[in-house]
Amino acid sequence: MSMHKKIDELINKRQEARLGGGEKRIEKQHAKGKYTARERLEMLLDQDSFEEFDMFVTHRATDFGLDKKHFSGDAVVTGYGTINGRLVYVFAQNFTVLGGSLGEAVSNKICKVMDKAIKNGAPVIGINDSGGARIQEGVMSLFGYGEIFQRNVEASGVIPQISLILGPCAGGAVYSPAITDFVVMAKDSSYMFITGPKVVKTVTNEDVTVEELGGAMMHASQSGVAHFVRESEENALFLIRKLISYIPQNNFEDTPRVSCKDPIDRMSDELNDIIPESPNKPYNMKQIILDIADNNEFLEVSKSYAPNIIVGFARFNGKSVGIVANQPSYLAGVLDIKASIKAARFVRFCDAFNIPLVTLVDVPGFMPGTSQEYDGIIAHGAKLIYAYAEATVPKITIITRKAYGGAYIVMSSKHLKSDINYAWPTSEIAVMGAKGAVEILYRKQLQDDVNGEKEKKLQDEYREKFANPYIAASNGFVDDIIEPKNSRFRIIRALESLTNKKESRPMKKHGNIPL
Repeated sequence: MSMHKKIDELINKRQEARLGGGEKRIEKQHAKGKYTARERLEMLLDQDSFEEFDMFVTHRATDFGLDKKHFSGDAVVTGYGTINGRLVYVFAQNFTVLGGSLGEAVSNKICKVMDKAIKNGAPVIGINDSGGARIQEGVMSLFGYGEIFQRNVEASGVIPQISLILGPCAGGAVYSPAITDFVVMAKDSSYMFITGPKVVKTVTNEDVTVEELGGAMMHASQSGVAHFVRESEENALFLIRKLISYIPQNNFEDTPRVSCKDPIDRMSDELNDIIPESPNKPYNMKQIILDIADNNEFLEVSKSYAPNIIVGFARFNGKSVGIVANQPSYLAGVLDIKASIKAARFVRFCDAFNIPLVTLVDVPGFMPGTSQEYDGIIAHGAKLIYAYAEATVPKITIITRKAYGGAYIVMSSKHLKSDINYAWPTSEIAVMGAKGAVEILYRKQLQDDVNGEKEKKLQDEYREKFANPYIAASNGFVDDIIEPKNSRFRIIRALESLTNKKESRPMKKHGNIPL
């Protein structure tokens, strides 16, 4: 065969591989309002940057008619490309080939990409759209999932791992995304669950729809498994491009720095008036975050889950930071089980990937009640303590209003080795709020206080004596009391001063976080 004929054969084989399961199945995918694996990668990656691996790999199974069903590349497209010029490794499950099911060959392709990502220190992004384990391959499909899980764990904290769910993801398949750093889902077209509605009906007699059991909004608001939900596949893919811009390539690199035209000394007079006169009146912490961040931009993570705490990414003078903030406008910003878990996971991600932490504090305490105690608020709250105490990245804290009791300690206090701690003049740092303290300290004296005048006077005295930032400042627990409008400038200066921070901890295999 001449060289030209061999080249023609190669071109034809490539065209055949790009068709996946064939034109009819591609049309079927489009009819559902979904894109194919290669179309998704084209949208995700920079134009013409995708380099594919293993286009000609096929499965080796022969049972149940698989010997007659061979597709070049099998049910996943793998390779690497760039996002805004930065290297990323990718895999996209191909639903047009045997329903995107995972067998030995599919697993081997995914594992190869993950190995290369770890070796070359670049993020790995997986697009999930699969019917699950390839039953015809039996235990080999289970082997395949296990191999992927092992690599997810080994890559954790070494390279960023992002999972995009753009179709079904069920059974054992859900555990790989769950180990990764961020899970993105698309509304109305993606779902995740361990067992489907039919099995649930058989075992527990519950009638539940696919959407109720494992839809995007359920996982965004109830389980917390989904960190981001977007209206469409296009928006979900664009979100990943944006997310990648905030995080480094690996655990040895710093975050990418972007040029910033937003003045570092921009002052916000509105912040001097944002805290209400009444200590029980809410305000929106997101206004403060947007006000102080570069270009008023903030990428919120887990927006619909535990909204009493806010986590996400922003920039200060072009430098990426992770923000953790109590939200007084939801449950008064109290820390409960879900908020503790949400914040702890985010803090640990930032620490693993050298992203400084900025913490904004307005917290009345931990959520009381039997349901919280029975479900383990002690163990779950301890996760947040552990995460902050473990973190060695630069840590900057601003107390805007309340910082009471154990919750004050937990929220990146000086005592958990926070580097620079500021307080606004409106802050109240105390064991508890004035009302609760007075009720305990002056119980007997208040028995005849019918109209509450004595109690109010005692509360004012308590606030003046104990619940103000100057007591903490006099002990060195707060480095400075700052004017709210200067917060952006003070954070930027603090970050610059911590650029070369080095902090070592005792050598150990790993700690034992209270899971």
